[in-house]
Parts: sequence; structure tokens; C-alpha cells
Amino acid sequence: MSRTEIALPTPEGDARAFVFKPDSGSGPWPAAIIAMDAPAIRPALFEMGERLAAAGYYVLLPDLFWRAGPYPPLDIAAARAGDKAAGELFAKLRASTGAGRQMTDVKACLDYIDADPAAKPGKVGITGYCMGGSIALRAAGTYPDRIGAAASFHGGGMATDDERSPHLLAPAIKAKVLVAGAIEDRSYDEAQNTLLTKSLSEAGVDAEVSIWEGCKHGWVPTDMPVHNPEGAERHWRELIALFDSTLK
Repeated sequence: MSRTEIALPTPEGDARAFVFKPDSGSGPWPAAIIAMDAPAIRPALFEMGERLAAAGYYVLLPDLFWRAGPYPPLDIAAARAGDKAAGELFAKLRASTGAGRQMTDVKACLDYIDADPAAKPGKVGITGYCMGGSIALRAAGTYPDRIGAAASFHGGGMATDDERSPHLLAPAIKAKVLVAGAIEDRSYDEAQNTLLTKSLSEAGVDAEVSIWEGCKHGWVPTDMPVHNPEGAERHWRELIALFDSTLK
């Protein structure tokens, strides 16, 4: 697959982002956005962009930590183990984004897709992981006329008492939604799963929400210690089926 680094125009400056396109054909291809997880931009996310492009999609992967400036590879394990330098970098990166900024970046992605003739006009898919899971749902509720499919895998904070909790946007969502939570996940427990399911159902959203047994938080990317090959392949099957049914 081809991968191109781009400067993504936003109202606050140019963000770093990456475009992936299928090897065969000249497009236009249906478009999808990948909302990254907290360990930041790295080869494992490039693998995911390439895999989705190979399924016939124009894929845009924005660096949601771009406002922090250029940064070295993030060692998330070291940060969680108490390494000072790694912990300070992680804190700096996380502080550089937030719900409002994330939606600004998603809008910039949608505008870029609209302007690229290689991307098929119409609704766009979005898939998110870890912190990107809540971003995907929030994008579906913030830009309901643009997002046709939204998926969240081992996402966190999707149905909380925060005034910006994504579940509160359920009445605005028009997309088809897939949510797969992780077991023993403090960032998305059974209570959140129940509340999110209820909110989407009452809003009439076409949604499948569940917690996948045997899959721990972070199971999809290949570089995570909890990577689950079987669960990751199930994720690919269900994600591509979701996008194919709504975007192709």
C-alpha cells in the first residue's frame, strides 16, 4: 500500500497526518479515518492503515498529538512503570488534545477528504482505538451528515458523567455503529457498556455494542503486550464488514 505523509490544514496550523491508498486502481475509493490510540503515531498504526487500504479504502490517519510539536517514539510501558522522562512525554502529549480539539481535527480530515479526488464523495467511516474509540463516537454525533459508519475498539470514556461524554450525542448519530469493549477495562466497564447500549437504543441508532471476552484493553495493535491475534482478526472482519455495508 502507498503511504504519504501530509500537512493537514486546521484552523490552528498544519497537523501531521498520513494517507494510505490501495495499490490497485486509481480510485476514487470510499474514505475512512483512523482515530489513534494513546501510544501515539508508530509503525503499528501504519500497519493498520495499510491493512484497511488493502480492503479498498482511502485511509487518513491524523496525528492527534501534533500540537505538542515533533516528539520521539513514546514508550508507553516505561511511562506506566514510572519512568520520569517517558511519563513527562506522555503527559505532554495527552495535554495537547481534548474533545474540542479532536473534533477540530476530525473536521480537518473531512475537509481534506472532500478536496482529494482519490476519495469517493459521500459519507466517511471512522474507527478508533483506546482514546480514539470515544473520538469515533463523538465524531459520529458531531458530524452526523458526514459519518456513515463509526467503530470503537477497546475504547474508553464513552459513557460517563462528563458533560462531553459521547453517549450524550446518541440522538444526533445517523451512522451505523460498532462498539467492542475490552474485558476488565477500568476505562470502559460494564456500567458504561450498559449506559451506552441504552442511549444508542433509545435514540434509534443502528448499533452493536458488546464487550469481547478474552480481549483486553489494547488488543488490536500488533505492538501492544496484550495484542490478541484472534481478537484482532475478528476486529478486521467486523470493521471491514461494517464499512463495506455502509460506504461501498
